[in-house]
Amino acid sequence: MDYQYLADLSLVGDTPSRDQCRAVLNSADKELLSLINAAYRVRHHYFGNVVHIQVLTNAKSGLCQEDCHYCSQSRISQAEIERYPLMSKENLLKEAKRAKQLKAKRYCMALSGRNPSDKEIERLCDIIRAIKQEVGISVCCSLGFLSEEQAKRLRAAGLDRVNHNLNTSQRFHPQICTTHTYQDRVDTITRCRGAGLEICSGGIVGQGETDDDIVDLLMAVREIGADSIPINFLVPIKGTPFEDRGHDLNPRRCLKILCLARFLNPDREIRVAGGREYHLRTLQPLAFYAANSIFVTGYLTTPGQSAHEAWQMISDLGFEMEVEGMTDGEESKRSAHLIA
Repeated sequence: MDYQYLADLSLVGDTPSRDQCRAVLNSADKELLSLINAAYRVRHHYFGNVVHIQVLTNAKSGLCQEDCHYCSQSRISQAEIERYPLMSKENLLKEAKRAKQLKAKRYCMALSGRNPSDKEIERLCDIIRAIKQEVGISVCCSLGFLSEEQAKRLRAAGLDRVNHNLNTSQRFHPQICTTHTYQDRVDTITRCRGAGLEICSGGIVGQGETDDDIVDLLMAVREIGADSIPINFLVPIKGTPFEDRGHDLNPRRCLKILCLARFLNPDREIRVAGGREYHLRTLQPLAFYAANSIFVTGYLTTPGQSAHEAWQMISDLGFEMEVEGMTDGEESKRSAHLIA
């Protein structure tokens, strides 16, 4: 397989064939560096060597009516996690300020549950307005299913982006959840886009899906025009139906998936999300040659890499971190100029 040819296709906006996509996922490990080099050509064309980090707060934990088999917060999960209602405005403001101190480009809040109540939407709007006024950071929320009116209210309050993952292919979706459909997710994304919100939508690999399911997922997020594509690698959490899955993943497989995500979505933000530390392990730095974004400090109910460790990893690669629309180096120069 000529991986540079795939890079050429991607750079002119052409979509690799399904056979070519399968070839990436099944490429020999000895070809991994050649594959990464080709994906890096595409990544560098659109994003240079710039990386940004995001911080996520589990603003409402557990208490979910859905049966998503991968999730520790679902109604069928026996996982030992904290369960609590929507956090206070004061605590979420504090978390947003912490995110900015950690050089995050975006602060994310996630609420468990099928959909937020109107009362929760009202509280969230108040919280979002406060964060925008007092912290000045881009805000994303993961809220489950939203009505058109709710999406418009959130946008009017200052919400920048909504996360609503497709999670897997349409074919495989009934194997991971039975309480809502794949189309339910697509419809919510359509409503949020119509309200003027940016869309963050990706999926989870390692759930037992086929290579074709992975290809379908990555093509689907391309078709819906997702602005940001988080790639999660299943963490097998004890007490969930999928506690025995995810073990077919290894660092090399994860990197191949990230490279394919870049070829299929060349100019989109690709984030190495949940499971990065668990599955990529010592090969985490190589992910930046395909992806351009990561979470730090943890996920919904699982821990993650500290911001300081992430800063060091980015620096060791010779990459730069984007802070408030500029790189860390530009921020340092601006600070030095202000001090002078």
